[in-house]
Amino acid sequence: MSAAPVSKLPPTRGPLSALVVEALAHTPGAARKLPDDEAVARAEPYGDDLQLALYLCYELHYRGFSGVDDSWEWNPRLLGLRAALERRFLDALRSDITPADSVAAALEELLLEPVDGEGVSYFLRDEGELRHLREYAAHRSLYHLKEADPHVWVIPRLTGRAKAGMAAVEYDEFGAGRAERVHSGLFADLLADLGLDTAYGHYLAAGSRQMLAVVNLMSLFGLHRAHRGALVGHFAHVEVTSSPGSRRLATAMERLGAGPAAVHFYAEHVAADAVHEQVVRRDVVAGLLADEPELAPDVAFGIAATDWLEDRLGEQLLGAWRARESSLRVPL
Repeated sequence: MSAAPVSKLPPTRGPLSALVVEALAHTPGAARKLPDDEAVARAEPYGDDLQLALYLCYELHYRGFSGVDDSWEWNPRLLGLRAALERRFLDALRSDITPADSVAAALEELLLEPVDGEGVSYFLRDEGELRHLREYAAHRSLYHLKEADPHVWVIPRLTGRAKAGMAAVEYDEFGAGRAERVHSGLFADLLADLGLDTAYGHYLAAGSRQMLAVVNLMSLFGLHRAHRGALVGHFAHVEVTSSPGSRRLATAMERLGAGPAAVHFYAEHVAADAVHEQVVRRDVVAGLLADEPELAPDVAFGIAATDWLEDRLGEQLLGAWRARESSLRVPL
């Protein structure tokens, strides 16, 4: 995959995202009006409009958009809007979520696998159809085609054990020095096996607001030093839950004949993330809290916020599929 911008600005989803798209279509000097704080305050914090507007702001720090001036990335007016969108999103999360009393309790809860499992990976393993797998992959492409990228930002903000452990896990995510093993590339191969478009950002217009929120959360945590504890909590959630979930998804890919690359992506995560879980718990989380124990509430919040948004995404996907509807805004 090329590092040059390949995705186009997506269709808008309301007045906030419409103004952002209109502005990005011009150079900053010729930019039109951006949403004000009152407009942001009126917006639904988990709604399509706010989440897309925030996603557009964040994407400028990744690969950008075709035809959009690179100088928008650090434009003061757009950064001011992004801050207002972030406040609205974070305030809602802090109001809706009650983190565990301790980081240890939060991590132990993640390790418990239900006897009669419910959730997307169980559904796909046991009763899902190929169309469900394809929709799931289209949603997840918004993250997996930049897998591990949001987490790199936290490395300069860590020290000692936490920094070394985080760098070790990220090294694996980026292929351990081998381009053909970079996880984002492996996911592109999965998309190809499923007959889906492999272009970065291709399914942005189709992704649900719940999926946008999942990706926006990690971008928000990653871009702010003040949220380094929450980013570590988010990353711990990802790594602790990844291995068993990936095992179920690999089984689903095999059962439905999705193809060898599709199976391999999740099989790779079964083994790799079982190791990563131990590194993250013992070195990254424990190392951070040894250095900065006051960040424990932030780590717990990061775990809880990730869990809550993933649950909302799961409810959206399963609700659509059980109603025999597409979970995507733009069906495949």
